[in-house]
Amino acid sequence: MDTIQKRYGYTGQGLRVNLTTGKITKEPTFPRFKDEIGGTALGYRVFWDEVPPKTQPLDEANKIVIAPGPFSGSGALCSSRTSITTIYPTIYPMPMIASAHIGGDMAARLKQAGYDFIIIEGKSEKPVYLYINNDNFELRDAKGIWGQGTRRAQQMLADQTSPMASIAVIGPAGENLVPMSVLISARQHSGGGIGSIFGSKKLKGVVIQGDQPIHIHADKKEWQKITERNIDLFGSLNQHVVPSAPNPLFEFWAPGSRWNGMPGNVWQKANPPIILGEDMRSPNKISYRWCASQFFLGKPQGLKIQVRNNGCYSCPLRCYSIVEDEEAAARYHINKMTEQTCMSLYFGRVIFPKIAAKRDLPAARHASMVGIQTMDDLGVWCNYGQLHRDFKKMYVKGLWKKVLPEKEYNSIPWQKIEDCDASFLQDLFQRIAYRQGEMGKWLGESTPYMLGHFGIQESDWSNDGSTNYWGLGHPKHHANEDDGQVGVVLNCLYNRDPMCHGTVNFTRSGLPISVKKQIAEHFWGSGDAVDEIGDYKPTNEAKMRRLRWIICRKELHDMLGLCSWIAPWVVSPNKSENYIGDDDMEGKVYRALTGRNTTAKQLDDAGFRAFTLHRAYTMREMNEVNMRKNHDFYPGWIFKDAKDRPAFTKGTIRMDKDDIEKSFDIFFKLINWDPATGAPTEQAYKDINLEFVIPVMQKEGLIPGK
Repeated sequence: MDTIQKRYGYTGQGLRVNLTTGKITKEPTFPRFKDEIGGTALGYRVFWDEVPPKTQPLDEANKIVIAPGPFSGSGALCSSRTSITTIYPTIYPMPMIASAHIGGDMAARLKQAGYDFIIIEGKSEKPVYLYINNDNFELRDAKGIWGQGTRRAQQMLADQTSPMASIAVIGPAGENLVPMSVLISARQHSGGGIGSIFGSKKLKGVVIQGDQPIHIHADKKEWQKITERNIDLFGSLNQHVVPSAPNPLFEFWAPGSRWNGMPGNVWQKANPPIILGEDMRSPNKISYRWCASQFFLGKPQGLKIQVRNNGCYSCPLRCYSIVEDEEAAARYHINKMTEQTCMSLYFGRVIFPKIAAKRDLPAARHASMVGIQTMDDLGVWCNYGQLHRDFKKMYVKGLWKKVLPEKEYNSIPWQKIEDCDASFLQDLFQRIAYRQGEMGKWLGESTPYMLGHFGIQESDWSNDGSTNYWGLGHPKHHANEDDGQVGVVLNCLYNRDPMCHGTVNFTRSGLPISVKKQIAEHFWGSGDAVDEIGDYKPTNEAKMRRLRWIICRKELHDMLGLCSWIAPWVVSPNKSENYIGDDDMEGKVYRALTGRNTTAKQLDDAGFRAFTLHRAYTMREMNEVNMRKNHDFYPGWIFKDAKDRPAFTKGTIRMDKDDIEKSFDIFFKLINWDPATGAPTEQAYKDINLEFVIPVMQKEGLIPGK
């Protein structure tokens, strides 16, 4: 064990769990995964080597690869993301490989137990959970826990094992094989779209504890210096580096900045209440810079119920708001304490047309609180709000009455929507989690499968910007509204929404466009690599060069175990540095941790290697060379503007179709893929050490032009 532990950043071993036989074995990390670094790259490699590409999500042959990264457990800032790779059931027109990324403490605990990864395969005949405690690991009976909601299940497992363990479970939705289901860890950190895979294997969850040391190659002074430099570059959530209102400590401000913790704000439910002070730049006050409850629920309401912030292991920002809502608890019989961030914190109200866009109303707040707790406990996935938008459009357009059986339609308490009664959500999510009726079953299947069942054209959604629907069953994730052509092409290349923040962390940093152009010149060779949001210029190579960098960093962060809500740090809050951050911050931490002399370019290339392997496996799943035609879809709504303003007009995010096609041309040429098909060439595989892919792709006719 001592020899294994001294692999800095790595333990040198993982676990293979066969649910069919009940056998659990150790496997070495090296040399097999010497080029994969960790996370998604390791998951993609396991699927390439072991899982036939026509495998379906609920097949016994499908696997689950749980993989943190070398940063996990080391104390490196914001390093508590765990990648979970499998065949996703929500992707359309066929299930395909994808990854969830879950926060909390799972990544650290797995490394402290002594493992770089877990490969889960087969199916159990009865409900079980996986228990890991250093060298002790086993499958335990979950009969008494199966059927429980995620909150009670986590408590029961903590009682059976240890309150210090990292616990991740599925809820009834996953048990009932609902595609739109999640894995919940550390109470409310979720990995979307994978609950039914656990459910199909009768795996209720995973419990991990360990006390093995994590070794760092650098000496203490060097590690401390790098950590302090990293903290110095911190802004707020999404690396917004200016405040949301004018302040004498800052040269700039931006009303949309998530640095919304302003002096004088009071977190009223703290005991005693916390009054934010003037020391907004203090590295010891980073958590106060961001208040999700204020941002998503409205300033008066959000501050009224804010207790404190919470978050993942080794993150000083603490992006989860813990709120206390006694009014909602008394009226709807929910827990008065809730913690969440981002869409989960406000999407309950979206279903109600009368309050969907209103934050500062008690009804809106109550809907948000009820929505969070009900969905999380049942283990239902909102797919970044797509489920809510789908339901709302069906309701507003009167489609539910047209497609549902009369008896079912009459059983649904529709008046509660008009009354803005949040208990409607308790009824709705119960139907989804238990696949009750046509509405419950098909909302749980994901957007295009639901539309197809009810005879509705997918184009009715993809041509309507209010749906945010993008393609392949998933919504947009920071697309043209945040980064023009860069955001559009990015959202087309993955099998699910890309979950990438390298775009928005830069474009919405809060800095003026003149400063962002100077930063773009510094890192990507041209100020033309970025436009002001809503003032887009025609595409160019510099933008696509930045897109390649964004993809490299997205994959790298998923491989290292690093949170992309904060990284990368190419912008800085420091005027003395001309707001230019450090493009090699991740590399500096990696070298100090592992002792490997790996350059920033080599790390980026490793990220692009993972992205390319993901593309190759997807091509095998689809048996398709022409990915540009049959995979890289963009919706019609990006070419529309409510005021009919032309593309490249200031004030619109409308795109031009020829310009988007040109963007793909430039991008594929830049990365040495075939521009006509969007498929990697043989040389492209060779350039990034993926030679082992070539014979398979040749045999299956998936090399363009061959």
